[in-house]
Amino acid sequence: MLSRQTLFWLSRVYDLPGSDARFLRAVRDNCAYHIRHCPEYRLICEAEGFSPDCLHTIDDLAKLPLLPTLFFKRHHVSSMPEWRTAMRVTSSGTSGSFSRVGFDWGCIFAEIPMVLRLGFYHKLVSPMPARYVILGYKPGKQDRMGVARTMFGLTHFAPPVGRFYALKWKDGGYLPDLDGAVKTLARWARGALPVRIVAFPSYLWFGMERLEELGLSVRLPKGSKILLAGGWKQHYAQEVDKSTLYALARRVLGVEEENIHEFFGAVEHPIFFNTCKKHHFHLPTYARVIIRDVRTLKPLPMGEVGLVNLITPLINATPVTSVMTDDLGYLTPGEDCGCGLTAPYLTILGRAGLNDITTCAAGAAELLGKGEMP
Repeated sequence: MLSRQTLFWLSRVYDLPGSDARFLRAVRDNCAYHIRHCPEYRLICEAEGFSPDCLHTIDDLAKLPLLPTLFFKRHHVSSMPEWRTAMRVTSSGTSGSFSRVGFDWGCIFAEIPMVLRLGFYHKLVSPMPARYVILGYKPGKQDRMGVARTMFGLTHFAPPVGRFYALKWKDGGYLPDLDGAVKTLARWARGALPVRIVAFPSYLWFGMERLEELGLSVRLPKGSKILLAGGWKQHYAQEVDKSTLYALARRVLGVEEENIHEFFGAVEHPIFFNTCKKHHFHLPTYARVIIRDVRTLKPLPMGEVGLVNLITPLINATPVTSVMTDDLGYLTPGEDCGCGLTAPYLTILGRAGLNDITTCAAGAAELLGKGEMP
């Protein structure tokens, strides 16, 4: 699909006004594809009276049919036969269920330049080899978790000369080895090569606390970075604010705030959101975000808190053009950040109550008229 490729090959990664026309064209083509090839999505569009032809301006993106992330945890829908799908990825499933999203080859070929351009922009790409301590899942054939693949992908921004995983598959499940990670980190800190920690924020926090308990304070080599992805999830009750997390990283690891990067995304929306130097998630060229009222689902103005609706035309294999997350957040004008970017930035406050999302997902299922699907 040419419109998708021309959007994702744009070099100005935070130019929303300059990319609006291409974004709309790609979304129209993406929706038309799903309507032709996914019977369930076609039924939803027909029930809502939606046609891609009604998308004339960026504001019209609010007319897109909404599919909540919970819907993909309960239903398996596809716009492409299995044999044409490059891979299928699942969410982490911390609530006991998980989304299943198919990725087509066109999506992958569009995603690679996006990730590389954003990686260069945020100075993540380096020719200097690095050692990686991954406080997350070791990927393997036994699982298809998107977060495991994401963390593995982050180890290619600098040539890897060593990887240590804190979560390894054994006897039918993942077993944690936080002490092993801490000892590896302390050993590699004595070397000359940069060390990059790729972690869930919660695991980083627990690991740094463990270092303090052991009386260890390391100074990672020059050029070391911390790359955070995945959020606090089931450890939300122990979540600390960013300033506290960054202060501990400086004290225990010797990593300054400017070398800490956070990423935001979802299996249902695999766009590479990366924090700026002020640690805000500015909207990249390849995505748009609408904040919606929790009760009415109507779009809210800038600054008001609501449900986060993520939009991208990246994937053809699964109809995830417009996804309603269970996150609460708000948008802020980019000029308020102070980093130099003018694209609005997204602030995530946490998860919404399940009832609202369940109602939204049930509504989509009702439109299908099929009840539960396999």
